[in-house]
Amino acid sequence: MSKILMLYASVTGNTEEIAVAIAEMLQKYNHEITMKTFDVDAIDVEELTEYDAILVGTYSWDDGAMPYEVEDFYEELEDAELTDKLVGVFGSGDTFYETFGGAIELLGNRFEELGANVMPDWIKIDLEPDEKDFARCQKFADDLTTKLLKIVEAE
Repeated sequence: MSKILMLYASVTGNTEEIAVAIAEMLQKYNHEITMKTFDVDAIDVEELTEYDAILVGTYSWDDGAMPYEVEDFYEELEDAELTDKLVGVFGSGDTFYETFGGAIELLGNRFEELGANVMPDWIKIDLEPDEKDFARCQKFADDLTTKLLKIVEAE
């Protein structure tokens, strides 16, 4: 099926849990998933073109700030050819703060500004995901797969 790059940053394990759940759901559709973490793996924005879809997950610091390990990637996106590239964003945050999931919003907006085909439903989860959140992840995986099939049929 399709090649999907899953990038994520997770400090408490919540965003990692979301990333793993989405990856497992997508593997049921026989997609090839490459998972990388911002804090361990080298991520070159030029390699983004090698994938049919890119999924990016992050947590938000304090009042919605971008984690430091994602900042370079965010800036380097300007150098990537993302026009019409299928992209999805997700992550965890804490509703305790005035701005909930601000880093997710920053990434989604950045991809849109650069011409990517961004999935309309950005998954923002309050702290640790629950069953309702996993259902949202399943819908996200289903919708992504439908979009990928339409892209393949159009080619």
